[in-house]
Amino acid sequence: MAISELPSPDGLVLRPFRGVRFAVEDPAAVTSPPYDLISREDVQSLLDAHPNNVVRLILPGADQHRYAEARETLTSWLRSGVLATDDLPALYVYEQSGPGVLLRGLIGDLGLSEPEKGIVLPHENVMPGTVADRLALMKTTESNLEPIFLLYEGDGGGASRLVDEVASTRTPLVDVRTDDGIAHRLWALTEPAEVDAVAAELYGRRALIADGHHRYATYLALQRDYHAEGRGPGPWDFGLALLVDSTAYPPDLKPIHRVIPGLALEEAAARAKGAWRVHDFPRLEDALDALASAPGPAFVLAGEGPSHLLTDPDPVQVEHAMPPSRSAAWKSLATSILAEFLMPKVWGMQDDERTVRIVHHDPFLAAQMARRQSGTAVIIPPLTVDGVLAIAAGGERVPRKSTSFGPKPRTGLVLRTFATG
Repeated sequence: MAISELPSPDGLVLRPFRGVRFAVEDPAAVTSPPYDLISREDVQSLLDAHPNNVVRLILPGADQHRYAEARETLTSWLRSGVLATDDLPALYVYEQSGPGVLLRGLIGDLGLSEPEKGIVLPHENVMPGTVADRLALMKTTESNLEPIFLLYEGDGGGASRLVDEVASTRTPLVDVRTDDGIAHRLWALTEPAEVDAVAAELYGRRALIADGHHRYATYLALQRDYHAEGRGPGPWDFGLALLVDSTAYPPDLKPIHRVIPGLALEEAAARAKGAWRVHDFPRLEDALDALASAPGPAFVLAGEGPSHLLTDPDPVQVEHAMPPSRSAAWKSLATSILAEFLMPKVWGMQDDERTVRIVHHDPFLAAQMARRQSGTAVIIPPLTVDGVLAIAAGGERVPRKSTSFGPKPRTGLVLRTFATG
């Protein structure tokens, strides 16, 4: 079936659904981080915390790909009462809170639309193998087991005010604290007038995918496949999502650093001097402070020995390295300059999985890893939400491993099955 023939809203749609939730004594113990942040070692820790942990569904079996086992587990838990379906369709108000953390939003059924419509905007490319894995799991379980994370510019409007009112005055369905010290609370919004008011406000908006690009691509693939099979309109025309007003609750957008094993720090700094100004700092902390206030493109190189701040790249060399088809906004991104200029032109290597290791958020951990591997850590400044949105709205994608949005929704607080959704 052609994409144009698939059911697709002309605006941002988040509709109620009948949530499936754990009915156990310790709901926190059955939750987990998103599937792509769980290591093999983490799986066992989660199962040790509770035998019914949701990791059995999202990463099933010894090889984490036993989809039939996930279906059997889900069916068994629904029959035994480990999982229970809520009586009424609801939008779920979700809150995360803790030291330095406060996020509130709405979990519901997201109406699916191709990126070309400009309603749901991805900012990253996806890997076919990961989409195939998630597609096999969704098809086998006929479920959305964890929400993707979307941002919209709601300007603190009526939907956000309602979310705050619910979180401040009503009794939650779920109120738990996970081992990381973060409290998670969930409320069901079922009143038709309130649901309709949210729908009316959202319809004219657009949303940026903050986390869950592979799952959103899987939602679209599943929709295409089921319609091609003649199944017609159904719950597969929607996908489970958390929608957050980024003006009311700005996300935490952190960088993803690189470690290049075998590239000695002093060699990396010396080779950079032909195209960058290189500032030396005895302490990494001082280099990071300087990075935070540096205008224009800048990076810190760290590892064994003094750290180095790179600033003021040669604009002629940078422009010559950039793909001519890219927008000026894309060319100005730190990760674009890293991927197209610093690594290939200055160091003669590619920013790919074979060449570099990645470290989320922590520059000191990246430097430590670089020292162990006789290499160089490239500390990258974070992108901005507005900058990422501008790239996505223009139909472009940021380079790989450019963003890490948080706080990410906890998996296992509410699930969605096609039988009830």
